[in-house]
Amino acid sequence: MSAPGAPRRKRRPRTAEVVRTEQLTPHMLRVVLGGDGLAGFGADEFTDHYVKLIFPPPGAPYALPVDPDAVEAEHPRELWPVTRTYTVRSWDAQRGELAVDVVHHGDEGVAPPWAAVAQPGDRISLFGPGGAYAPAADADWHLLVGDESALPAILATLEALPAGASAVAVVEVADAGEEQPVVTAADVELTWVHRDSAGGEPGAAVLDAVRSATARGGDVHAFVHGEADLVRAVRRHLRVECEVPLERLSVSGYWRRGRTDERWRAEKREWTAAVEQEETADS
Repeated sequence: MSAPGAPRRKRRPRTAEVVRTEQLTPHMLRVVLGGDGLAGFGADEFTDHYVKLIFPPPGAPYALPVDPDAVEAEHPRELWPVTRTYTVRSWDAQRGELAVDVVHHGDEGVAPPWAAVAQPGDRISLFGPGGAYAPAADADWHLLVGDESALPAILATLEALPAGASAVAVVEVADAGEEQPVVTAADVELTWVHRDSAGGEPGAAVLDAVRSATARGGDVHAFVHGEADLVRAVRRHLRVECEVPLERLSVSGYWRRGRTDERWRAEKREWTAAVEQEETADS
């Protein structure tokens, strides 16, 4: 942490250009970025690498690409840019191309409307890459759980698993039209849960599938990301009922039903502390 009065460390966003877009499913759009600004990008260590795309708020008197430090020095807070975090679906170092997959539901949100109209040559600023998870080579098996927001990282992980590895993936999507093909050399058991026809409590069918998978026992390395309440239920099962150690878990609520992105980010630390306290009390 910087000392009081110390100058804030300057952030250095990259500027990338849209190369092409591709409609993967009715609600998933891929945007491929390139350009000299991605030189040395280096997303090759983790399967959950991510970038933070930088957007002006509605009515901002400036356009893409954005230098957040310059904007914040010249404009009031309500005109500062916002960021949206997206998984690096793939990084082709030879071609210098970065692919991000965006869930799109009409004009909702900030990034989806941008992705829907993005054209080759359009420019955007971004921070990254970040990342923290890669499947542990010494695990008996891997558990990958999430929804559409986690699907890019789940698919990237399955692609990275070698022959002989064992994995179970449980993915909640709206319906069969949102399923995507899986390419992997590993032995994978994949369950698609269709939210629109699952019935009952949200996430209940996902938790049932996870309970069935964990009955096998063994040393599991788990990746559980997506809607916060779904993540909370699966995490509790793994920590309390299965006694999976924290170092074998990568868990995060990417978003929460009924919350804007900004509100969820403001609440997330307190939510995480409450989840950890619950687990301690129940264990």
